[in-house]
Amino acid sequence: MKVLSGIQPTGRPHWGNYFGAIQQYIALQESQQAFYFIANLHALTTVRDANLLAQYTTDAALDLLAFGLDPNKAVLFVQSDVPEVSELCWLLLSGVPFGLLERCVAYKDKKAKGLPASAGLFTYPVLQAADILAFDSDTVPVGEDQVQHIEVCRDIASSWNAQFGEVFTLPAPKILEKTSRVPGTDGEKMSKSYGNTIELFDDAKTMRKKVMRIATDSRPMEDPKNPEGDHLFDLFSLFASQDQIADMRSTYERGHFGYGEVKKGLADVADAFFEEPRARRLELQSNPEPLKQILGDGAQKARAKAKETLRRAQESCGIPT
Repeated sequence: MKVLSGIQPTGRPHWGNYFGAIQQYIALQESQQAFYFIANLHALTTVRDANLLAQYTTDAALDLLAFGLDPNKAVLFVQSDVPEVSELCWLLLSGVPFGLLERCVAYKDKKAKGLPASAGLFTYPVLQAADILAFDSDTVPVGEDQVQHIEVCRDIASSWNAQFGEVFTLPAPKILEKTSRVPGTDGEKMSKSYGNTIELFDDAKTMRKKVMRIATDSRPMEDPKNPEGDHLFDLFSLFASQDQIADMRSTYERGHFGYGEVKKGLADVADAFFEEPRARRLELQSNPEPLKQILGDGAQKARAKAKETLRRAQESCGIPT
């Protein structure tokens, strides 16, 4: 089976991004034929600074490699390095009903809030469909909020197949497993839009400062406390071993501790967790040639596959190849 996923380079990823998605993407390379791309064309709908977009694109590739994406097991490339996807997008756009795109959530939400919505955002699901269909992807790991876009992709592919013959593989979503809720520094869901994130590759000192600022309640130190649903305990559990979690649970239930003690424990286990990826990322960043080679090789492999699909689509609809 072929699995495909893209990561938008719209800012620095945080703990929630890792546990909610990146960790699972990396795991899929062990058992699937995987294509992973940095979706810089999609990011243009929000990032309008050329230097920033270029830097975010590089950063996203470094992040994935630092966390263990293996270019010998998975194809890693930048979306704009495979122009066949954009050409396929136009072929698909030629037959997509306007109403189908009007019903897509991202466009509807912006319109409902009175926010400006570009043509790029409106047609975003079609470019996403081209991303998926170009590689004959049959498995697409997504969160529940992205399932609609996979359904749109299936509708687009089914319509094309009905009109022009069996050209496209119909993809199926693989719903990413729900991890423990990843709370932000204010206890709400960690999200860039809330300004409550802890970035994956903050240096140890910066990360520790953010952890120590995490909001807590005012229960007396001596009171026993239920760890379930406590956002500090939830964060600690993401990084800690089972024995460490059991010890921290006992501390909560016993009472007579301060939240500063828990924060210090969280900072310690998070620092240990990220120590190896942080070192690997610094090494990659200090020598850009391997990254250029990996992305160049990935683009070459991705283009070879996308060309096959584009040729099938062109021949089916009467476009000379």
